[in-house]
Amino acid sequence: MNASLLRPYRKNLTTHGLIYLAGEEQPITIKNISITGVLAQLNSKVGKNDIKDIFNTLLSSTVIDLYLPEMRLAGEVEVIRVDMQDDHILLALEFKNVTYDVNDLLYKRKAYRKNLPGPGHILFNGEYLEFNSVNVSVDGIMIRLAKTVHVEPEVVTVFEFKRLELEGEIKVIWLEHLPDGETLMGLQYVHMEKLAIKGIPHFAWPQRA
Repeated sequence: MNASLLRPYRKNLTTHGLIYLAGEEQPITIKNISITGVLAQLNSKVGKNDIKDIFNTLLSSTVIDLYLPEMRLAGEVEVIRVDMQDDHILLALEFKNVTYDVNDLLYKRKAYRKNLPGPGHILFNGEYLEFNSVNVSVDGIMIRLAKTVHVEPEVVTVFEFKRLELEGEIKVIWLEHLPDGETLMGLQYVHMEKLAIKGIPHFAWPQRA
């Protein structure tokens, strides 16, 4: 069998975007793309110290954020290979958790996400439901619920996320019902507070009028 048939189809193209790497937003140029990932070049030339910082960052986590405005694509990718070419770094990136046809305005906030799994609770239809977080940013959190939940976007409710010791009001921005009966949900912070002192019950918000 021709070995090339086993490889994902790749298309050469030039488009520009951003990644969040080594604590900074880095402009990139995409060299080619396939159904599984992209080959990206950092636009800025790098020195030995820059290379060291990047490799140290990848030692702690190989998953980074990617945003390609021209392709309306954003999400998380994994760095699976790093090469040098003409004083530029080339990154082979594999799609991990990517959204297509994203709203450009959403990503002009420059709020990057971090994988941060952990349990929490959220109130819907008079019932506190347990969720597991997928990732978090300075603006909100993506969660997964183990059941099909029917709520309308823009609904404001309350939640608790113990891993970051946060509780407060949060708004439903989008939701997706998954084939396995679970619900994936994107939430935006409205009013946040640190959790109360240990030993004091949580979810003691005053009732709205």
